[in-house]
Amino acid sequence: EVQLKESGGGTVQAGGSLKLSCTAGPGYNFRNCKKGWYRQAPGKERELIASLDAQIDAIPQYGDSVKGRVSISIGRGGKSLDLEISPLKTEDTAMYYCMACTDYWGQGTQVTVTS
Repeated sequence: EVQLKESGGGTVQAGGSLKLSCTAGPGYNFRNCKKGWYRQAPGKERELIASLDAQIDAIPQYGDSVKGRVSISIGRGGKSLDLEISPLKTEDTAMYYCMACTDYWGQGTQVTVTS
């Protein structure tokens, strides 16, 4: 089992930027399988923000609602999965979740964007 923990959420003004990070438990490397970031706002379905396949040269896939404003990357020797969002919009307010190997999810980190 892969244990994931998100961090970096908070309250930010529209137009600002945020970096979210997801770390995994011992023995897991984010280069191993498909991974990504998703979000869910109250009353809405969970949506893809960004994902990366397992291949070392995988091209990131970005959701339409954030395309051009987000960047996903693997950091810290494969021990973290990072997401940068800029500029933030009020509609980016949601709980953000990290996913690994399709089956594993973190508890989420809240992002609130104020006008």
